[in-house]
Amino acid sequence: MESGGRNLLTQAVKAEALRLGFLLVGVTTPDPPAHFGLFQTWLQADRHGEMAYLASQKSLERRADPRQILPECKSILVLAVPYQPARPPAAASEPFSGLVAAYAWGQDYHDVLAGRLQALVHFIEARLGRPVPNRWYTDSGPLLERELAQRAGLGWIGKNSCLIHPRHGSYFLLAEILLGVELDCEAADNGVAADHCGTCRRCIEACPTDCILPDRTIDAPRCISYLTIELRGPIPTELRKPIGNWAFGCDICQQVCPWNRFASSAGDAAFVPSGAGKTIDLLAVLALSPEQFNQRFKGSPVKRARRRGFLRNAAVALANQAEGTQDEAVIAALGKCLADREPLARQHAAWALGRVGGAQARSLLEQALPIETEEAVHSEIRAALERLA
Repeated sequence: MESGGRNLLTQAVKAEALRLGFLLVGVTTPDPPAHFGLFQTWLQADRHGEMAYLASQKSLERRADPRQILPECKSILVLAVPYQPARPPAAASEPFSGLVAAYAWGQDYHDVLAGRLQALVHFIEARLGRPVPNRWYTDSGPLLERELAQRAGLGWIGKNSCLIHPRHGSYFLLAEILLGVELDCEAADNGVAADHCGTCRRCIEACPTDCILPDRTIDAPRCISYLTIELRGPIPTELRKPIGNWAFGCDICQQVCPWNRFASSAGDAAFVPSGAGKTIDLLAVLALSPEQFNQRFKGSPVKRARRRGFLRNAAVALANQAEGTQDEAVIAALGKCLADREPLARQHAAWALGRVGGAQARSLLEQALPIETEEAVHSEIRAALERLA
């Protein structure tokens, strides 16, 4: 395609992307990412936790070279869609409620953005009058998407590892379309992709679990978002209290970032609070049956934690708010969770009862001890009873 035609196509594609609701649009080449070595070092240090898929050979080959995903790839379209910022302070509005990360307040972005990405591909094909080889992803493919976004001029990778735009902050979701057609790639020399974090350390100092590393990566097994979403097993005991009242994800490192003062309070309509909302009634969550959980969080990213993981999170968040209170309603809710069919939920309910305290909590634990068959839960009950002693 000649330069003039390529420029017209690029401008048309960007205009259509904005019309579809994307906030930022950029283009980059499918060249291998310059920071792939850093990603490998991160994996070798086991910073990815249980996310083994990141370290598979096939995944590594594709992340090292986008053309391994789409051999015909000539350009990569990088897009961002905004969601409502979670304004500080991170405090639950009602007693015994848990916080939900802002990106999960509305619909699941995987479902929302899929249609928009497909529509953009169809627009390109209609414009050219022929099929175009393509692959599109939104946090779902083997790409180093923040590096691609930085290279496309959408912002810089901040110290908290989030992509930051100087006029829009970091409250946006990224998506990519690999295309078998050449678009104009703007050099990221307009200052947008330059590092503007400077000497600021607010995100590092605010993180309750000290998971932010000096090289702008995250120690995932210590990150609250990982612990409440990706982790399938028990939350390490020493990290339960630092989780605070976060029931799903975490926004702290974004809330304290000065650049998010400029983020629009509107966000995309698809991600406004609904369903799960900004906070969760923890007492009500612990009473949900599997069927009720699926219905309650239908179409919400919260389902990603699965019921057993969400009950685990709710028990921890509840204990952190009710520690030492001996609150009867809290103890009753945790007592029901202690009898749940999911061992993971029972394990964390036992820990939580040990933190809330009181004769009623001790009685529930003593009743559960002789009938518990799972060793991990049995051990947690014994530890809780020792604490109460």
